[in-house]
Amino acid sequence: MENKPYHHLKNGTFRNPEGSPVRDMKFNWSYKVFNQEKKKLDMTIPKDHVIEKSEVIKSLEENENNNYILWIGHATFLIKLGNTTIITDPVFEKNMGPLIFGPKRFVDPAINLKELPNIDLFLLTHNHYDHLSTRTIQRFPYKKAKVATALKLGKYFTRNGFNDVNELDWYDEIKINDIKITFVPAVHWSKRSLWDTNRTLWGSFLIEYKDKKFFFACDTGYGNIYKELGKKYGPIDLTFINIGAYNFYPMAPKKDKSIYHTNPEEALKIGQDLKSKKVLGMHWGTVVLSLEPIMEPGKRFKNSSNRYGYHSDDVIIFKIGQVEKLENILK
Repeated sequence: MENKPYHHLKNGTFRNPEGSPVRDMKFNWSYKVFNQEKKKLDMTIPKDHVIEKSEVIKSLEENENNNYILWIGHATFLIKLGNTTIITDPVFEKNMGPLIFGPKRFVDPAINLKELPNIDLFLLTHNHYDHLSTRTIQRFPYKKAKVATALKLGKYFTRNGFNDVNELDWYDEIKINDIKITFVPAVHWSKRSLWDTNRTLWGSFLIEYKDKKFFFACDTGYGNIYKELGKKYGPIDLTFINIGAYNFYPMAPKKDKSIYHTNPEEALKIGQDLKSKKVLGMHWGTVVLSLEPIMEPGKRFKNSSNRYGYHSDDVIIFKIGQVEKLENILK
């Protein structure tokens, strides 16, 4: 084990980077309390939060030859860079859990699986149900796509007809066309059953295309690792960062605080640490995973921009279904 990285444990499980925050033992999870508090949430969805599907399809067709980003919902994006179209953590089901169980999304995916353009690269950060959907993988229409995922997650693809599957440890690299992908640490965990806690790895993706760098975060809490990543890889041109699922009070001892999901302010702090020129909020506005108001993350993210050295235009909130040219985002 003396040659094993810090995040590899002797029992075959994984842990967060050295110096990461640890779970507060006063956290007392309760489905009963969660569901009681969840009923108090205002589930009114603003009309301008979602773009009509017909407009999404039209925008995709109009941008067929452009570099663009499309938010399909939650952590699922299309990122087109040159001749390569990337999909991230795709989940296209109505609920984020096994079979018919798990939290139900309150906003449908911007497009359906059958409406996807050709996908060249499938990125999967970790195995939680709102990121790894076996039903999406089974039905995925482009199984010739190259897959990049964390250690011990390749089986979900190989048994469902994918042939180019790459399991990555932290700091491993792969290339596709003119793009380099590096798998880097995140502050999170993994679990899909009662018996597999942290038995598969989790992480984020650094995407390098020509002279641009994009950071696609796994679900993550704040940790010192981001200063290290900023020194090693920064400056980043655009960071996709989770800004929702941070409030578990009164089960958690503190409101708006989770070691595994940054709140909007912590997300901006990660952007700072990565020396990221722009930050784009994700992992919100799609499904209730925690107890903050459903539209709060985006508002707090934008409103806190100046406190973390960002101009408000550099802190980006998409509508679900928004297709935006990359040149417009990065200018």
